[in-house]
Amino acid sequence: MSPEVLGLVLLGALLVAIFIGFPIAFTLIILAIVFGYIGFGPVVFDLMVIQTIGLMQEEVLAAVPLFVFMGYILERAGLVERLFGAFRLLMGPVRGSLYLVVLLTATVFATATGIMGASVTLLGILAAPTMIKAGYDKRLSAGAITAGGTLGILIPPSVMLVLLGPVAGISVIRLFAAAVIPGLLLSGLYIAYTLGRSFLRPELGPALPVEERATSVGQLLRELMLGIVPVFLLIFAALGSILVGLATPTEAAAMGALASVLLAVAYRRMDFTRFKEASFQTIETSSMILFLAAAANFYAAVFGRLGTGGWLTDIFLRLPFPPIVVLLLMMVLIFILGWPLEWPAIILIFLPIILPVISSLGFDLLWFSILVAVNLQTAFLSPPVAVAAYYLKGVAPEMELTEIYGGMFQFMVLQVIGLVLLLLFPQIVFWLPNTLYGVASR
Repeated sequence: MSPEVLGLVLLGALLVAIFIGFPIAFTLIILAIVFGYIGFGPVVFDLMVIQTIGLMQEEVLAAVPLFVFMGYILERAGLVERLFGAFRLLMGPVRGSLYLVVLLTATVFATATGIMGASVTLLGILAAPTMIKAGYDKRLSAGAITAGGTLGILIPPSVMLVLLGPVAGISVIRLFAAAVIPGLLLSGLYIAYTLGRSFLRPELGPALPVEERATSVGQLLRELMLGIVPVFLLIFAALGSILVGLATPTEAAAMGALASVLLAVAYRRMDFTRFKEASFQTIETSSMILFLAAAANFYAAVFGRLGTGGWLTDIFLRLPFPPIVVLLLMMVLIFILGWPLEWPAIILIFLPIILPVISSLGFDLLWFSILVAVNLQTAFLSPPVAVAAYYLKGVAPEMELTEIYGGMFQFMVLQVIGLVLLLLFPQIVFWLPNTLYGVASR
């Protein structure tokens, strides 16, 4: 058996193991050792050590636990709850106000954390009972919560983009800048859709009762200063310092983590128990991501050394299709992979196989990386897996899964519209990074 075919068998064995339900990280390591030993002997063990050490020396990955910690501190200290309450008072008179409050809170929270599960869970706890009590449509409510919660994997400082940068060979800072407008575009589509439907059918999203609105301008100003302004200052400390070139992603993540702790202390919502819980959750989440990254890095090295990656690239390049059709086929493949797999597995295992094809076809890797990020966000809302549905169902048992799926499907269509807009108008991706840092040489 040739090394290229052996690599193809390695890829097939991985897919079979994943669908059976084996833990991905351990499966990657075991398969890479077995097939690597068959393909090129004991040197596979040296390769494992070299690849792991090389990954550990990637300084930008230190931003992962710091950004995750910042998000968990905001969650545990109740700052997102305060933000939700402030937006609720400000938007109370607006028809469909709770949809708007959920999506604004989700967008702001996404710029202060790089994770998805915590966002959906927290929004479900805060918003679902309130929306049901106010008579809001359950499907539309579920869709707004889950779609808003998934913005955290796209809008910087996204942990996914931190991992994607080294894989694609792109500056994480440039990736962050490129993802800002697409993320805000999706958020804008969600807001326009929910408010439009509420305007046309008031029973889907009535304005809040007078007794639940702000009683004075002073109350509004107080909530603005205490509930919204500090969080925006935190966002500038983290994301703003990256975009304007004051700090690297790792330095900015450290600043953001420290600022979130200080903000929680200032609000008198930080104690040892909350700090310990946030720390343990950070260790758990970061360990999962980084251990999977190390395993996938080793697996990709074995796969590449067998020569299967170059072989597959040649096959794709010989397909009798225009480059744009090959690109669309790749996007469909990533969308399907997003059903059974978590995003780290797709970014770290399958993207290194796809990127050489995309590069050889002449497409810009920065643009393609943002398309992948939006595509994976769409996969989070698509049945049969749709992990966001189970996060919401766990904290909002009064919502049926059929209702949650029905709402998510509506927003998945909006995400597809956003993806199509990025395909048709690449400047949506390029404008901000090119404005801030100039046009990158290819």
